[in-house]
Amino acid sequence: MAFLDEITIEARAGKGGDGVVRWRREKFIAKGGPNGGDGGRGGHVYIRAVRSFRVLDQYRSRKEFFAEDGHDGGSRSYKGADGARLTIDFPVGSVVTNATTGAVYELNKEGQEIKILTGGVGGYGNEFFKSSTNQAPDRATKGKPGEAAELHVVISLIADVGLIGFPNAGKSSLLNGLTNAQAKVGDYPFTTLDPNLGDLYGYIIADIPGLIEGASEGKGLGYTFLRHISKTKVLVHLISFENEDMMKAYETIRDELEKYSAAPQQHDNGLASLVEKEEIILLTKTDTVSEDVVEATVKKFKKLGKPVYAITLFDDGSVKEFSDELIRFLKKE
Repeated sequence: MAFLDEITIEARAGKGGDGVVRWRREKFIAKGGPNGGDGGRGGHVYIRAVRSFRVLDQYRSRKEFFAEDGHDGGSRSYKGADGARLTIDFPVGSVVTNATTGAVYELNKEGQEIKILTGGVGGYGNEFFKSSTNQAPDRATKGKPGEAAELHVVISLIADVGLIGFPNAGKSSLLNGLTNAQAKVGDYPFTTLDPNLGDLYGYIIADIPGLIEGASEGKGLGYTFLRHISKTKVLVHLISFENEDMMKAYETIRDELEKYSAAPQQHDNGLASLVEKEEIILLTKTDTVSEDVVEATVKKFKKLGKPVYAITLFDDGSVKEFSDELIRFLKKE
């Protein structure tokens, strides 16, 4: 099932319950005083941040969400019960836009709740209208409708580490080696259709689908997921020794990040520049070349002034060493 990272739904707060006309029943009196109760308030609509990036899957077939209406009033001055609130869960990192009002809500912390739609107030029963000049009011009012809106939801992953690079750079394999995330792995391009997540001693690592040249212009799968690393703290840029020109491969991905970061809509959304994020360069598949080539390539990349590591996923010690270095780097950050 494809990762659902953008959705539009309809939401409505509950309608207020109606007030009622009721009369006290007193012996030998045909019509006692008014005692019709007020209606209850309609339920409010909240959005809540949860740590699950699959929660949107449940909204594939369900597009309408309604809070409970308030209950009508009753006799003996009984006020109707308020409608139950409706809470709609979205993944941490979601940006929810009320298309009706233009209001924008960001869910950046697990458990965060925001009331976005207010339930309608209940109507008045006839007891409310009793006065010194009107001892037997014979009217009540209807409850008011709750607020309604079309909600547009966009997801941006919030992870400590984002793994980027061309298809087949080894991102899924590295994620599995570091976190036992059991991400799907294959020997063909665009294996990763979804951002896979793993936990490395409390640090969240996201495997971002392979980018290609032109991704910032919408080519391939890359554009869809570029925004997923906009809130990532650190980028680990994987370049495979299988590339004929490793520096060109590196520069191609960096160029796509720069183009995406420079797009006007990214500044309008307040997203951090991808090219300004901390970056670790990880040279992968060292088992495919000689030690001399590895040493010379590491030396070349270190001239960029960034941390550079070289590993092969066939060597558990190599992966463990990089894991330890990555944790030290994250703690320092």
